[in-house]
Amino acid sequence: MVGAFLAGAVMDADWFDQESMDQFRRYVLLAFMPVFFLSTGLRTNWNVGGVAVFLAAGGLLLASVSGKLLGIRLAGKILGWPREEASIIGWLLQTKALIMIIFVNVLLDKQLITNETFTALLLMAVASTMLTVPMVAPRLARVRELVLKSA
Repeated sequence: MVGAFLAGAVMDADWFDQESMDQFRRYVLLAFMPVFFLSTGLRTNWNVGGVAVFLAAGGLLLASVSGKLLGIRLAGKILGWPREEASIIGWLLQTKALIMIIFVNVLLDKQLITNETFTALLLMAVASTMLTVPMVAPRLARVRELVLKSA
């Protein structure tokens, strides 16, 4: 994963035909994403930990969301961003479920986390991503209205 990231970081976009890359991405997503999510779902053991797993997932979700929102608010204050824009960016940072699921799969494969922890982290990743659209859409609408009124 690190090698693929570094390769993407150093390659120039002009080397590739954007339309072909978009088509390739579409096929890769259609072919591999369902298999990946199916295999992850099959590894999830819903019988382990009971209520404790859901409580842990809720605590992790609260820590994840609040940490990102507070961090981006501080960065926005330092950089002079409008508060509403910083809030939108903070909520958009919640959309990390795919990367999170990849990492927790690796951690589970290496037996660095338990099945209970895997399930809690998986629930947290999915919930944080699901929160993004309902939280960002009204904020974007307000920003759009402010821009139209000031124009």
